Amino acid sequence: MTNYGAAVREELRLPTRELRHAIPQVYAGYKQLNDAALADGALTPKTKELIALAIAVSKECDGCIAAHAHGAVRQGATPAEAAEAIGVTFLMNGGPATVYGARAYSAFVEFYDSKA
Repeated sequence: MTNYGAAVREELRLPTRELRHAIPQVYAGYKQLNDAALADGALTPKTKELIALAIAVSKECDGCIAAHAHGAVRQGATPAEAAEAIGVTFLMNGGPATVYGARAYSAFVEFYDSKA
């Protein structure tokens, strides 16, 4: 597998840092939303990260794919679970999901193999 996930994260690191410094209150609010949405509840954080990964594929968002592939690994998801979640995006998003789904799976496996 390639270093797709790490490459995307690195590409976005500096511009994200610059924007975060320009609008720190907005980022603080977003972090609160992120933490609340991904907290343990009726759904586990792992399930929520897999949902977010699938939505990232449907939204065709490379940065979101990298973030939630990494998050799903950190929450203990397996490659089989990631593949099935991505597979649902094919049903809901058609052909574009096959492209972004492959990217998502590549990023997931990259982070899974490195246990980052």
